[in-house]
Amino acid sequence: MADEPKEQKPSSVSAGDKPASSPSPASTPAAKPADAATPAAPPKAAPPAPKPPVVLQTPLNNELVTRLRGKFGAAILEAMEDRKQAIVTVECARLAEFALHLRDVEKFDMLSDLTAVDWPKREKRFDVILNLYSFAKNERLRIKAHAADGEKVPSLVEVWIAANWLEREVFDMFGIIFSGHPDLKRILLPDEWQGYPLRKDYDILQQDTAWVKANLGIESGQ
Repeated sequence: MADEPKEQKPSSVSAGDKPASSPSPASTPAAKPADAATPAAPPKAAPPAPKPPVVLQTPLNNELVTRLRGKFGAAILEAMEDRKQAIVTVECARLAEFALHLRDVEKFDMLSDLTAVDWPKREKRFDVILNLYSFAKNERLRIKAHAADGEKVPSLVEVWIAANWLEREVFDMFGIIFSGHPDLKRILLPDEWQGYPLRKDYDILQQDTAWVKANLGIESGQ
């Protein structure tokens, strides 16, 4: 019987015949990321809309003003509200009568301040200003009266005793005369001082040169 052919074993492969191995991930250079697109510049914000003007004073016609107009009529020149503060302007000649009514009827029993403001270009250049308070109503009220230079303003000492020194201070600083005041004289400056320092046309640098030199022995403004 003929010999069966032997199964041939695959011959060994030489080193040079080995298939090339796949490169390792570590040896593969990383792909460069694509250049990011340059972001578009944000649109310019529109300029803010202009703010409406702040309105500080508005006409006032509450119950108090209605009662005062009913009592004093045209002597009430103006009634305004400024930041929740009621302000009533009254004729200067009727200021004392008006103040007495406010104290006795409307119960504004406290005069917390009395002062003035100078508006030199106005015909009646001074505002005499009263700030009142009512303990009974927990309410504040501001009163104004216009006065010309040299015009006499009724004193309120008989209505509120606190007006005594306050009116003297206004006289001292502004030169406003309060008719009926029991002792109207300077309270801060010497009696001989010339001029009124809170008038807007008063030269604060010049002062009263004669008084300063005579009493302090120096030149004014030194």
